[in-house]
Amino acid sequence: MNQSPIPKALSILLSHKVKALLIGGQACILYGAAEFSRDIDLAVMVSPENLEYLKLALHELKAERIFVPDLSEDVLLKGHVCHFRCQKKDVKNLRIDIISVMRGVDSFPDLWERREEIKLPEIGKITVISLADLVKAKKTQRDKDWPMIRRLIEADIYRASSKPSAEKISFWLSECRTPELLISLSAQYPKIASRIAVRRLLLKSAIEGNREKVQRLLVEEEEKEREIDRQYWSPLKAELESWRHQKNKQS
Repeated sequence: MNQSPIPKALSILLSHKVKALLIGGQACILYGAAEFSRDIDLAVMVSPENLEYLKLALHELKAERIFVPDLSEDVLLKGHVCHFRCQKKDVKNLRIDIISVMRGVDSFPDLWERREEIKLPEIGKITVISLADLVKAKKTQRDKDWPMIRRLIEADIYRASSKPSAEKISFWLSECRTPELLISLSAQYPKIASRIAVRRLLLKSAIEGNREKVQRLLVEEEEKEREIDRQYWSPLKAELESWRHQKNKQS
């Protein structure tokens, strides 16, 4: 991150006291699941005061809106993403995508309560969406997100202490997408696995050591989430198309 315009942009956002969480690719990098990304994705708190702070920061970044919609409280609360491209010299062409409501995760105040604060050189503390919430937010229809979920969980498992908490083990068993690890975790923590299996049925196959069935059920689990995400975005995409059509008629 230090050899890019991203630290400068984050510093400006911090200086304007924007209440926001780093999400997306940059958050994945910080959690040890490297992803090539030149953009900043932010989840922001929607309030008149915070949006004013955000607009001041965007003004300093000379950020121009790209695509529709315009940045507004109503637009963000509906779940739309607002897209900007920075024109300030030292951050030129950096893209910033801003959202507030995301499918499958809690409201911003709850996400904020669970936030992580990570200190970065020359920037200071930045607020990042929690790993558990990031994993939930990544359950989309996009092909690239599912391998990333797998890498995020694997990285968390491999860097964990030798005596992880029951909460951490439950998180792994609830979200891990690697058959071999699910089988290993189920064997290592049978009581927790049996409890989680009540709501994540594929763990029953992991407890049995049936790798092929676990793999098949993981694919079914993913397809179900993809379809839910497609249905969620369908009315939002229709609204975007309507706004684009209106904008084209006016220009």
